[in-house]
Amino acid sequence: MSHIVVHNGAWVVVGDGRRVLFLANHGDPDLLDLRVLQAEVEVIPASRDLGSDAPGRLFSSRGGVRSAIEPTDWHEIEKENFARHIAQHINSAAESGEMKEVVIIAPPRVLGEIRKELSAKAQGKVKGELDRDLTHHPVPEIEKALSREYSRT
Repeated sequence: MSHIVVHNGAWVVVGDGRRVLFLANHGDPDLLDLRVLQAEVEVIPASRDLGSDAPGRLFSSRGGVRSAIEPTDWHEIEKENFARHIAQHINSAAESGEMKEVVIIAPPRVLGEIRKELSAKAQGKVKGELDRDLTHHPVPEIEKALSREYSRT
């Protein structure tokens, strides 16, 4: 993996399927000073509370064979929707010029979902990605994680 450089003014977006922190670097690449621009927490009910019906069943026309249809994982769908929400926020900041560069930190699945939803303009502003879940970490630990990535050259 190439090293991640977080320039002064660059955004760092730390998200998972339920929380997101939008940070801006007020320092330089060698000495990060991340400050919170915005924090959001999405309350996602448990899957059992999101779907009300039992899983469906398929019946074969020959032999009377029945099989269950996989139940919809509403919890995962909500996480994907939240990842899309993060991407939309990045897209609008890229389009408006509010954000010049961005580094995205998220678990692999969420990172993939965000990546899929980024506009071409936003994709051009992505200067690095880190596939880790750091949403429960304080800002100084996020700075350390990025500094470790930066020092790997």
